[in-house]
This record gives sequence, structure tokens and C-alpha cells, in this order.
Amino acid sequence: METVTPYKEIIDVIKANGGESFKFCYQCGLCDAVCPWNRVRTFSMRKLIREATFGLTEIEGEDIWRCTTCGRCPQQCPRGVNQIESGVSLRRIATEYGVFPSSVRPLRTVAGSLAGKGNPMNEERKNRADWAEGLGVKTFTDGMEILYFPGCYLCYDPRLKKVAVATAGILKKAGVDFGILGSKENCCGESIRKTGDEELFKRLARENIKSFIDNGVKRILVSSPHCYHTFKNEYPEFRVNFEVVHISMYLFELIKEGRLELKKEYGKKVTYHDPCYLGRHNRIYDEPREVLRKIPCLELIEMADSLDDSLCCGGGGGRIWMETPKSERFSDIRIDQAIGIGAEVLATSCPYCITNFEESRLNRGVSDILEIKDITEIILEAI
Repeated sequence: METVTPYKEIIDVIKANGGESFKFCYQCGLCDAVCPWNRVRTFSMRKLIREATFGLTEIEGEDIWRCTTCGRCPQQCPRGVNQIESGVSLRRIATEYGVFPSSVRPLRTVAGSLAGKGNPMNEERKNRADWAEGLGVKTFTDGMEILYFPGCYLCYDPRLKKVAVATAGILKKAGVDFGILGSKENCCGESIRKTGDEELFKRLARENIKSFIDNGVKRILVSSPHCYHTFKNEYPEFRVNFEVVHISMYLFELIKEGRLELKKEYGKKVTYHDPCYLGRHNRIYDEPREVLRKIPCLELIEMADSLDDSLCCGGGGGRIWMETPKSERFSDIRIDQAIGIGAEVLATSCPYCITNFEESRLNRGVSDILEIKDITEIILEAI
């Protein structure tokens, strides 16, 4: 039997959580036309919005969990329908009632890990700074130039630890006085909020804010666009304002100030993928490209579906923790696009993108043709 929420409840929840603009939808279909899901299967955000209008959304189904919050549909909507906020509101109802389809059930484990250990990977909090062992990275103290906040994946994932190591190496070579908080950090909470668990997000945010204030943090450097978005745009809801800078912006700053010199040649064709939360959500397009253009002998080429039209990797909105059939992975399309223009390296600036691209590269058997790199890994080779 389908679980259908009553009209009054669904309307009240949506309104209370910023999704009231769903009533402006007049079913033009522009959201469906740009949604990346329609590159791999049939999906209609327009249908969800229409059903929500009448309080008839089925919260047991898969569809309310498909949105990656990539930002393409609100970018195109002529009526100002906040599809992301409306979708998150529906997920809050499902989370409140504990209603999760099979592909979404891993969220229960993720939420438990976030609540107990401060990360989604069920890793020990005390090991959060292990990636920095032997690198001479200091613990952050009041008065340091900047706090480096690697984020959960860079602290624990074997592939992404390499990005944290590369970042620390660059900062040291540039003479930046930086430190980390290690076990005093939590997940930023961005993705779990998008799955509808607002209370857990607030808990993680408050604990991070307390840690930042107690340790005298003023400027925060992040590697993840999701951390950047949340610290910059969502933590101010708690009446705090830290200066937040993404690594792609900071690299551009260091080069411009002459603190970082790129001398070694990097004779490869590189294409850059715009992460949704760095590009569409925060308008950071130029800095990563300008940084790559500064590298001697690097040839930067553009893929289709870039800049404002960038194709989502599929990891946003908590999808990084959900099961996606191989035939429905946007990242496979991106790999094919990169190879199609003759790129030897697919570069990006997001741990979710790297995770999905690495998996697609292996699944498609093109590991000998295409490398996946964070821009910090390329920069470190060029110093």
C-alpha cells in the first residue's frame, strides 16, 4: 500500500521549510528538460511538484530521493519555484516517519555514524588527522593565518587523502601559517541536511561553530564545495560569519600574490569539471581555470555541459551515500565526454566528483586513457 501524506501536513511542512513557492509552478516542464536524470531515465520533478500541490506525494517511493540538488532546475524556472527546498521538505517528512526505500536505507547507517563519530564513514574521530602524520602539519592555534578544514572524505578515504596531502604540501611550499583541528572537527552537515535530517545538521553545525570560536578561528580554507557552501551560506543562520575560502580560490590568491610559483611543465590535455556546489550554487568558475592556465605547457580544453550547464556527477543531495544502478550514473556520461574531446586528465575540485569519476573510470575500463585529478594534485606536480 502506498504511503500518502495528508494534504494539510505536507503543505504545512513544505511551507515551514522554505518550499512554499511550489504553488507557483505552472507545469511548463523546463525543470524536466534540464534535469540530469533525464539523461539516464525518465524522471519528472514537475510531477512531484504537482503532487505536492495537492498533498498527494508518495513518500515511500524513490522519486523524492533522486534530486541531487544540482541547481539546474531553479536556474531555468521562470516562476521562482524553489524545487530544492520543496524536495528537501518532502524528505524531512520521510525522515521523520523513518520511511526509506531500499536504495536509501544506507542513510540510517550514515546518520548514526555522523551522530556518534562526526563523519559519515563510521571511522573513529581520533583518527581524523591521521592523513597528516609525518607532514609537519600543526594543530591550529589562535593567531594562525588560516584553518585548513579538509572535510570527512579527505580525512578518511584512501584516494582522497592524497588530495589533503597535496593541499598541505602546497600550503607549506607557499609559506602559509596554517593548522588543522583534527578530532575537534565534525562533518559540515551539508549533505545530511539535504536528505531531510535537519536536527542532525543543526547538531553538527553547532559543535563545529563552538570548536571554531573556542580555537579562535577567523578564516577557513576548505577543499569541498559542500563545506564551502554550508560554512558560507548556511552557518550564518546561527548568527556567525567566518571568512570561508575554497582551495581553488586560495590557489589563485597565492599565485597572484607571488607566494606560489608554478615552474614545472605539465604537458597534458586537461579538462575541468565544474562541481555543482562550487559553480552553479556559488558562481566560482574562473579561479580554478585561471590556476590551471598558469601551469606551463598545460593545455586546458572544455567539455560540453560546462560552466552554468555543468553536468552533475550524481553525488549531491546525499546521493553519494545512496545506491545508483550502473546504467543510471551521470558520472559515466562525464567520463565519456572527457575522453571524447581527447582529454588525458579530468580535473575537478570536489571529493564527491572525484569519488564518482574514479568509480566510473574503472567501470568503463578507461583507466589507461584518463586520469582523475583534484587541481591541488596537478598544482603540486607543477611547483
